[in-house]
Amino acid sequence: MTTLAPPPAPAQEGRHRVAPPPVSRIGRLFAGAPGDPRWARPALWAILVLATALYTWNLSSLTGNTFYDAAVWSGTRSWKAFFFGALDSGSFITVDKPPFALWVMGLSARILGYGTWQLTLPMVAAGTGSVALLYRLVKRDFGVAAGTVAALVLTLTPITVAINRDTNPDPVLVLLMLLGAAALLKAVRTGRLLPLVWSGVAIGFAFNTKMMQAYVVLPAFFLVHLWAAKGSLGRRLRNLAAGTVALALSSAWWMVVVDLIPASSRPYIGGSTDNTVWDLVIGYNGFGRIFGASSSVGSQGNGASFGGDSGLYRMFNSIMGGQISWLIPFAAIALIGALVLRGRAPRTDARRAALLLWGGWFVLHFLTFSLAEGTFHPYYVTAMAPGIAALTGAGGVMLYRAFRDRPAAKWGWVLPLAVAVSAVWAVVLLQRVSGSGTLYTVTEVVAGVAGAAAVLGLLLGRFMKRRRLTALASLTAVVALLTGPAAYSVSAATTTGNGTNPTAGPGTGDGMGGGPGGGRGGSGPGGADSASGQGRSTGETGTGSGTPGAESGGRSPSGRTAAGTGGGDQVGSAMITYLKKHQDGATWLVAVATDQTASSIILESGRPVISMGGWSGSDAAMTLAKLKSLVQSGKLHYIVVSSSGGGQGTDSGIATWVRKHGTAVSAYSGLYRLDASDAS
Repeated sequence: MTTLAPPPAPAQEGRHRVAPPPVSRIGRLFAGAPGDPRWARPALWAILVLATALYTWNLSSLTGNTFYDAAVWSGTRSWKAFFFGALDSGSFITVDKPPFALWVMGLSARILGYGTWQLTLPMVAAGTGSVALLYRLVKRDFGVAAGTVAALVLTLTPITVAINRDTNPDPVLVLLMLLGAAALLKAVRTGRLLPLVWSGVAIGFAFNTKMMQAYVVLPAFFLVHLWAAKGSLGRRLRNLAAGTVALALSSAWWMVVVDLIPASSRPYIGGSTDNTVWDLVIGYNGFGRIFGASSSVGSQGNGASFGGDSGLYRMFNSIMGGQISWLIPFAAIALIGALVLRGRAPRTDARRAALLLWGGWFVLHFLTFSLAEGTFHPYYVTAMAPGIAALTGAGGVMLYRAFRDRPAAKWGWVLPLAVAVSAVWAVVLLQRVSGSGTLYTVTEVVAGVAGAAAVLGLLLGRFMKRRRLTALASLTAVVALLTGPAAYSVSAATTTGNGTNPTAGPGTGDGMGGGPGGGRGGSGPGGADSASGQGRSTGETGTGSGTPGAESGGRSPSGRTAAGTGGGDQVGSAMITYLKKHQDGATWLVAVATDQTASSIILESGRPVISMGGWSGSDAAMTLAKLKSLVQSGKLHYIVVSSSGGGQGTDSGIATWVRKHGTAVSAYSGLYRLDASDAS
């Protein structure tokens, strides 16, 4: 008789389980998750290395945004200036943005010392971190191939390469928005409250980086959670309300604190009309951005556009096309096709929720940037890049699988159509700059030939039922669609002195609303984008690699020379040397008309400088009564009177009083000395 052996005793959990050695976790960092293909993690690391290389190449040649650089320097000299985001360490006036990005750069400068790479390092880290985070988000819902393509597209988006090599706040903004998206998608998948709260906090910090621009994605966030999150409708509404409270608190805390502090105890809020952050939020950095000069709401609305006329074609014009539009056709087709493929999925389907999020991200940014009539610069659209990249990766992989596996005739044309339209558009963009060098001529040929080969290979592979041919054609399509952006990205990475208004590629204009041939980083009318610190002070030289030592007679904080600054003032090195020698214990070295003049002198001298009129010269930061008080108290001795046009000169009442009571310094045009007796 056959006896059955008893089943083996169950393993005693806790006694015989062997914990994986710590090295296994480190190994996973390089090898990836157990189910990933072997090529997945090496491909990700290669992309991250590529991103870091593009963002850091020849970093010492960059000048950064002098406006923000000066504010960071001031924040390293004074914690009060640090908290308020003041332009000068004497805390007379703030920059016209909230200070979170300045805090990030300022902490880096306080720890590592002040210089180009110390200020740019956080931006490089934010840019590379955004690539890694987008990979993770797309991979989780759509697989390794989709995540890899999305990460590569974001890495090679030309305007993203340009801005990640600068000291504008946009890289920090994008990373915070992606962190908000990651938390939101987790809240949708789990139905839990805490991730939604963290999503609100992340967007709140993004608001404290660039105000209302952080809120562009909010309609998509709200609708995706309300529609797709697990749980009953009541629970979703309650969680959404709690997340909104977290968003409001994390957005408003700095604004509320600043506005509650008496105006006499804090700097003037640059860009506002009534010296409040609230006015800056709803005005110049709010409705003024959308409606421009026609806006009757808020402060200093102006219609200056440096990316071409507003309208649905703006993203494709001669200024913006090469910066962001390469894959917009593909992303749009992929979004529609992917949503159709998920049409019958359950309400809580994670893939459709992700598609709705990335689609909303893309569409909302596209419409906002295209139709905005206020101040607009090319580098703003880096915030749209994650949506385009995610849709290209996720939607592209879904279209490929439908093309390969579904017998319906309609799916035999969608992917080849998307590739063909985008390849043709890439050739059109490259033809615009075909005379700019061999690189772009070769790129145009590669994009055209690879695009044609990809479309033909896809159709033949499907007709002949050869999956290897289809896969090879898909890789060829990636080459065709990314060759143009790669060429522009290399241009952005190898450009020296990108300044305050970075753009990528040749012949795209200077980002100041003009046609081809403009110099990168130049200043526009009056030298200014009063919203973002655009408009480099003319006459700047040097590499921005100085160290904090100017106050004892060493080099300037940035190594720059203010040989003639914006706003019409001629403030050269000789005048600055004179002012430093005769400062006589005053808090401020000199008072000038505008921020661009002041920032240049701050970076040249390392001393506090008053900007009396803010960025455009129209801020009411300095009044005659305040000026007299500063002079009487010995906190200010010197004033540069400027008669520059375009509203950037010294206030007429102040100029008249200074000329009447001050003593002209004959060696320097427009420079006056005032002592306590002059103001009595």
